Amino acid sequence: MFIKAVRVGLGQLILLGDAMSRPRPQRRSAEGQAAVIKQAAGLSLYQFHACPFCVKTRRTLHRLNVPVTLHDAKNDPVQRERLLAGGGKVKVPCLLIQEDGKSRWLYESKAIIAYLEQRFAGIV
Repeated sequence: MFIKAVRVGLGQLILLGDAMSRPRPQRRSAEGQAAVIKQAAGLSLYQFHACPFCVKTRRTLHRLNVPVTLHDAKNDPVQRERLLAGGGKVKVPCLLIQEDGKSRWLYESKAIIAYLEQRFAGIV
């Protein structure tokens, strides 16, 4: 019980720190942002709300101004099952990339952030 209380408290501190220090979104031309929105339509992030690695990934999405659908794999059993069935494990963060009729499940915050930077940072 004590460990759970500490974990919940730390999660709230992580969320507070994120809210207080969130980076500004990247500014783009209207055409550039429209291209980002179109490209991001096939992306979904499976996450736990207070997970530090998920917060890190969401901060990158915010900074790069990339809108993606967020799925709560902790509290939503349907989304948890989709993550397990599609990706093979319940591990977050996990970015679902759907392109050309194919699905790819990308785990690890560093790998997801590198993918997002490579794909969206250069769009102006």
